[in-house]
Amino acid sequence: MAVKRPSSDGTAIGVAVGPAAVPDELSSAAEWRPLRDLSVVRGRRGWVVRRMLLAADLAGLLCAFAATELLFLAQGGPVDGLSASLESIVFIATLPAWVVGAKLYGLYDRDSQNADHTTVDEFPSIFHFVTVAVWLFFAGSWITGLTDPNQPKLATFWLLAISAITGFRVTARAVARRRTSYIQNAIIVGAGDVGQLLGRKLRNHSEYGINLVGFVDSAPKERREDLGDLTLLGPLESVPGLVREFDVERVIIAFSNESHSDILDVIRSLKDLEVQIDIVPRLFEIVGPRLNINSVEGLPIVSIPPLRLPRSSRLIKRGLDLTLAAIGLILCAPVMALVALLIKLDSSGPVLFTQVRMGANDRTFRMFKFRTMVTGADQQKPALNHLNKHANGDSRMFKIPGDPRVTKVGRALRRFSLDELPQLFNVVKGEMSLVGPRPLVLNEDEFVAAWARRRLSLRPGMTGMWQILGRTDIPFDEMVKLDYLYVTNWTLAGDLKILARTMPAVLRQQDAY
Repeated sequence: MAVKRPSSDGTAIGVAVGPAAVPDELSSAAEWRPLRDLSVVRGRRGWVVRRMLLAADLAGLLCAFAATELLFLAQGGPVDGLSASLESIVFIATLPAWVVGAKLYGLYDRDSQNADHTTVDEFPSIFHFVTVAVWLFFAGSWITGLTDPNQPKLATFWLLAISAITGFRVTARAVARRRTSYIQNAIIVGAGDVGQLLGRKLRNHSEYGINLVGFVDSAPKERREDLGDLTLLGPLESVPGLVREFDVERVIIAFSNESHSDILDVIRSLKDLEVQIDIVPRLFEIVGPRLNINSVEGLPIVSIPPLRLPRSSRLIKRGLDLTLAAIGLILCAPVMALVALLIKLDSSGPVLFTQVRMGANDRTFRMFKFRTMVTGADQQKPALNHLNKHANGDSRMFKIPGDPRVTKVGRALRRFSLDELPQLFNVVKGEMSLVGPRPLVLNEDEFVAAWARRRLSLRPGMTGMWQILGRTDIPFDEMVKLDYLYVTNWTLAGDLKILARTMPAVLRQQDAY
């Protein structure tokens, strides 16, 4: 077995590890398959990312300050009572305070904890932090009278600082994710349905930077077929040895059948090791970002707010849809005209494809898309059923990789989701939303019943959780659960995050079909 470890210069080197390197207690419980062809990468994500983000913040602040100084000096010398050199010295002296403030806002601690954390998630905190810092400076200057800050200059620095810090943080994370030290080795305690489901999800999202070593369970369930070469590593008591042997940084507790006291003992045994402990909560299907953690005499209680969306929230969501959809139609008009021309030149048939979909509150509507298939594609569907990706699994879904019905132009449109631009008209008409549940065709909607129909409480969306988390790779049942979780935990901030993550998800998509 080849294990990758960092050398003194930070690069990964291969070390041959034989069977003797695997703890003795593993062999008795590893019944799924032998431990083989396992690549383990050692690293400490938190250490690397924190320092890169610190450098990004300092670079962003210095660039914003320098740009502001140059802009206002070009207009005719100092404008706030201090010379440029003295002002620079004062600003540099305040940089430690900026770093402490960012630390208090938690801007350096979330990458090692949250596997899917991005700069998009922390933008509200960046905005709030810079705004508070600038206002504190303005108030302090006014109270002490030490300087007379120019308001336009201060506003310029505020805007540039937010933009520069955000931009440098995006770059810092991009660089960090290319380093082997960003990878976190992880093991899952619990090889039941939930543990194996989590294992599949982690394998499908390499952008999380988690190298799943395997599972720990004394009584595992039958192994799923989509787990690749993931193996059973041993019983619960082997966790401390595994953490040391494979430099594990993250231990995930996922509905293990082990006793409560045994799991607590293992977690407590890891207290001297630098390990992140994640616990999949009970009732995770309805636990979303709106939950609160309260306590009664030290006993934590998870509180879930009412699952009904207030009318005010619906009005805010509709206002956001109308505003952004109208702007999108104006900005995308030239692109849409070009796409229409290319479709007409590429193949015979209409430019637009319309299809009846199930909308909010069980009301059907006709969804608009640019035509990406040859005319009469639906009639060819029975003859192509053997190519269906889900033919031997979930018959509710019909997806063909490399679908022969797709035209040349259509394939390019699907690759970048440009075929979905006409749905902006559906948004303006009030039939769809920018963000929402996946709009299902009627024969797929027939399989959504009981509690899952709550997903239709909001208008279907052009994008949503299914779009940014995997699109065609997400099974039907999981897609329905994601939609239910979205509808019952809706927040405006959540919609903005999904919109911000949609473009990277589209560009990352290898094959949209």
